[in-house]
Amino acid sequence: MTRKTTLNIALAGILSLGTISLAQATSLKLDIFNPGERSVFPVSSELIIGDREVVLIDAQFQKNDAEALARRIKYTGKKLTTIYISQSDPDFYFGLDTLTKAFPNAKVIASPETIKEINQTKDGKLAYWGGVLKEQAPKKVIVPQPLEGNTFTVDGEKLIVVGLDGPAADRTFVWIPKLKAVVGGVTVSGNIHVWMADTQTKESRKNWMQTLDRIKKLKPTIVVPGHFIGNAPMTLQSVKFTQKYLATFEKELPKAKDSKALIAAMEKYYPKLGDKSSLELSAKVLKGEMKWPQ
Repeated sequence: MTRKTTLNIALAGILSLGTISLAQATSLKLDIFNPGERSVFPVSSELIIGDREVVLIDAQFQKNDAEALARRIKYTGKKLTTIYISQSDPDFYFGLDTLTKAFPNAKVIASPETIKEINQTKDGKLAYWGGVLKEQAPKKVIVPQPLEGNTFTVDGEKLIVVGLDGPAADRTFVWIPKLKAVVGGVTVSGNIHVWMADTQTKESRKNWMQTLDRIKKLKPTIVVPGHFIGNAPMTLQSVKFTQKYLATFEKELPKAKDSKALIAAMEKYYPKLGDKSSLELSAKVLKGEMKWPQ
């Protein structure tokens, strides 16, 4: 997959390559940026583009990817009003250092629970990932301001943050009613080993399943996985994939004597999935062989 993986579905359902862009017969357009396998994490950011304004969901991890995202935003010719951070993992917010310099007037917001989690973990995350990213690491961690209520807008169209009233309020996603689209968050993965290291209790994984059920009840036309590589489905198919992966992991976790056995078991089910490193680290953490976060 190239750096600017692309999918463009327009009114006639035409597929073209170059950028990931999803549009429907409305005044809003959804443009998806995912750097793919050339970056440490194939994490998704979304531009919700109106006639005059743009809203960004999630800010990327690496400096070079945030710079590419900034160029994408400027290319729209619209005003970036808001950056919403949907998740407390650093691949969703490290890029704020770059983006806030490029767009100093844009509001940066997140749910109070996400902000709380960022503040509790940001120093350790920067210490760990700074050594990995080197010059691609942020010089400064930007912490969002609290979202008021559960909505924000682009050109007057309401964007709804879902999950604030649930058992995992730091793991939200955004529902775009006009596009029938679900974006943001770490809840859904596509064509990739699912990152399990941050859900170390059975209850947290049960809550995750409930969030996926909540997405299905909305009956979205578009679902953008928070992480994906290749031609991952931008539909409920990725939700079903994630649920099946979680159920399989839950079944194999108690049976495996150690991380190697767990990795081997999961690879039998998913021999061709990308990002094996996520499986390897998650298996070590959930089998008690590694502390996470660092």
